[in-house]
Amino acid sequence: MKMGLVITFAVVVGAIIVVESLLRSLYGFGNPLIYVGDEKIGYLLAPNQNTRRNGKRIEINQYSMRSPQIQKELPSSTLRVLLLGDSIANGGWWTDQKETISSLMIQSLANTSINSFSDETVYTLDFKNIEVLNASANSWGPRNELAYLQRFGTFSAQALVLLINTDDLFATKPTSLPVGRDKNYADKKPFLNLGLIEVYQRYIEKQKPIPELEKMQTETGDRVGVNLEAIRNIQAYANQHKAKFLLAMTPLKRELGKNSRDYEITARRRLREFTEAQGITYIDFLPLFEASQNPKDLYHDHIHMNLQGNKFVNAIITENLLKSLQEKSADTNTPATSF
Repeated sequence: MKMGLVITFAVVVGAIIVVESLLRSLYGFGNPLIYVGDEKIGYLLAPNQNTRRNGKRIEINQYSMRSPQIQKELPSSTLRVLLLGDSIANGGWWTDQKETISSLMIQSLANTSINSFSDETVYTLDFKNIEVLNASANSWGPRNELAYLQRFGTFSAQALVLLINTDDLFATKPTSLPVGRDKNYADKKPFLNLGLIEVYQRYIEKQKPIPELEKMQTETGDRVGVNLEAIRNIQAYANQHKAKFLLAMTPLKRELGKNSRDYEITARRRLREFTEAQGITYIDFLPLFEASQNPKDLYHDHIHMNLQGNKFVNAIITENLLKSLQEKSADTNTPATSF
């Protein structure tokens, strides 16, 4: 009888160890990304994290970016682009570090040079190093991104790219309320970094309501106008620090085929008129997606891109970025390596 209990216990413990090992090695459970609250920004990914989720590598640097560690000051002979965004730019757990839009931009820019002739002067984009800094977090909106910029600055980037999606035009003000209370915004690792504990907390334990957050999400007033003002301030900040500014917006999957809702159509029109008035280089991906073959194949889910979608977005942004950098070097009548 005792021997049977011992065998049963050993089998149960062995099964737990095997399951725990699989959860850790295959899915990365037990080591989730951690968030920290911030009075102005709302929340950021905690700095200096490395993990794997569903086999996808995720690296967060010392400035809460999904990028490798960087120098604060711009290294010589380096082209630095600052990409601001939400989960579209970040890539989340479904995107490996090397497949994020920022990583793809680095590859594209490293393999491209500009040659422009103006007044018999040749302008060449020729840098020894390319950096695309990925300052992003899930569910950030323009006000979060502006607050990040105001806190950390442009890192002396020669260009600043703001990547939003249609929903961001209706984003509410920054808040730290989800941190440590919403399952998707953990503020600490699970007990003993156990994958089984995280699985229970994430998928079995019931999500407790956050009444204060629910109230904030019903924010009244002209949300679109407030977010456009935040974008205007981001543009002004970029101009102040002599960085080229590009704005790009990806659509929701359901918007394809002229299925945007009336309030989205109105907001899109306001954004278009705003960018024209402000002289902002604006990339609207909705018509670009619709003009492509099988545009729905670009999506991971209803809003986020898969690798194919990231490559599509990267190609268009990089093309427009190169044109802007070419214009900048031509405007200053200096080689692109010296701006």
